[in-house]
Amino acid sequence: MRKAAVVLLFVLLAGCSDPPPRPAFDDARALADAATAATTSGGSAKFATDVAVGSVRSKSQGQARFGDGGTAQVMTTDFLGEPMELRLVAGKLYAKVPEGSRDEVGTGKPWVVVAADGTDPFSQVLGGSLTQLAAQNDPAHTLGEIRAAGTIVAAERTNLAGVAAEHYRIDLELARLGTDLPAGLPADAAGRLGGKFPVELWLDETHRPLQIVLDLSPILQGEARITTRYTDWSTPVDVQPPPAGEVG
Repeated sequence: MRKAAVVLLFVLLAGCSDPPPRPAFDDARALADAATAATTSGGSAKFATDVAVGSVRSKSQGQARFGDGGTAQVMTTDFLGEPMELRLVAGKLYAKVPEGSRDEVGTGKPWVVVAADGTDPFSQVLGGSLTQLAAQNDPAHTLGEIRAAGTIVAAERTNLAGVAAEHYRIDLELARLGTDLPAGLPADAAGRLGGKFPVELWLDETHRPLQIVLDLSPILQGEARITTRYTDWSTPVDVQPPPAGEVG
């Protein structure tokens, strides 16, 4: 009898325990605003990006500094099948040209300034792709898309690599993004393709991004995922432009 009473008391107490707390946000705009503010206050982080589009795979890693004046970053990527260094400083994107291609670029110098609308040979071939790649490493870019075109469809408290996290699944409506599109989508994709695609976002307890996954498969009708992970928040980073004499 006494044992049965103890079991009953345990069941009653368990039933009266508080449910686990809900994630902090139900609204995509509020989520994006809080995560953007946390990114800026976080100051800096290391990042690693994996891109999987069909049979193409590429990896990038680097470090970034965040602030009200924009994002600065330095990274290496195997986007072209061999390591390439990129630096984004004060709104300018610099690419270190592989040694065997410098004569083709025509400057003979190791670095070039890359722009999506650039008229130099390097920019005309790779400017759009590299500019999109650099933007995708910046959480502010995806958070801006969430603010403009996102709807939260699921949320939970969980752990990511042993870190307490809030996990959000968000649908982005392509038509509401205009020309501000994720890497891999052409500028006219919104009007031509329509539809929506999912974004998954993990935030730490201070709302700084831990991981962002964009799944463009529903739009491109084939495997297309971009995964970016952020670590070592607030660790000092050194992001400088290349020496002026080395830029063609």
